[in-house]
Amino acid sequence: MSALDILVNTLASPMVLAFIIAVVVTALGSDLHLPKALSTSLSIYLLLAIGLKGGLALSQEQVGDIVVPLVVTVCLGVVTPLVAYVIALRVMPIGKIDACALAAHYGSVSAVTFAAALTVFAESGVFVEGFAPALLALLEIPGIVVALTLAANKVGEARAGWSGALKEALLGRSIVLLAGGLLIGWVAGPARMELVNPFFNELFYGALTLFMIDLGVTVARRARGLRDYGVRLVVVGIVVPLINGSLGVVFATLSGLSVGGSALVGIMAASASYIAAPAAVRIALPDANPALYLTAALGITFPFNLVAGIPLFFSMANAMGG
Repeated sequence: MSALDILVNTLASPMVLAFIIAVVVTALGSDLHLPKALSTSLSIYLLLAIGLKGGLALSQEQVGDIVVPLVVTVCLGVVTPLVAYVIALRVMPIGKIDACALAAHYGSVSAVTFAAALTVFAESGVFVEGFAPALLALLEIPGIVVALTLAANKVGEARAGWSGALKEALLGRSIVLLAGGLLIGWVAGPARMELVNPFFNELFYGALTLFMIDLGVTVARRARGLRDYGVRLVVVGIVVPLINGSLGVVFATLSGLSVGGSALVGIMAASASYIAAPAAVRIALPDANPALYLTAALGITFPFNLVAGIPLFFSMANAMGG
């Protein structure tokens, strides 16, 4: 499977096509949107489904086979926010608070980007380790912790704000659903999981397609904020993922993951959170500009990874694995 094949499969994927159409028609003035309750329900479903799949895979793995990838993932979660912090300060005329907010988002991960990449790889017949969702859950937290620590050291944030944000990150919807799903799938095992597989497996891709429509609408609206920050924000939103994604591929390859697994870790490292991180940043760094970090994460990095990042990091992982 070549990078060109992955690119074609990515662009022809129903999820990506739904996203692109939603972006285009919204930019043209359409009132297309999903009800907020449906959007929230879909995100809950997708996060829990990803966690369940990872937990089921973990129940069939030997502990010794996953220790190294887990440790490498934690290390990656420490490095990526530092990269984002340094680049944001050097490229953009912003203060340390906003740089820390961006670092938190780029140190965490986008579960929807993960799901889209996993779907493309499955359609392309690319093998990915079954415990990959466990790596996703593990990568959610370290980047937020590092970024908030930077904020506490650099701008003197109150300890109460830091601890409140950490609690929000640990008990927020994304972590609870991912970690809870992992635990359920791991304890239940294959036989018991058959009871819920028709709902969480067969309906997954349809739910993801609907959710991508909602994200497409959101991205088109967020992209309008680019005029406020100019090309420098675009540079940050693309350069940071390129560096972090490359580091992810290298780390994962050295840990012994397959080509598909390494590419997926690279894609996770390149992504930016727009669920867990915004909630934590809102508490710990109330003075940070949400238009800045949400436009970067959702308006620039998400579509970049969706269209270009998946084939790019697969090509890199394939070159290293070969």
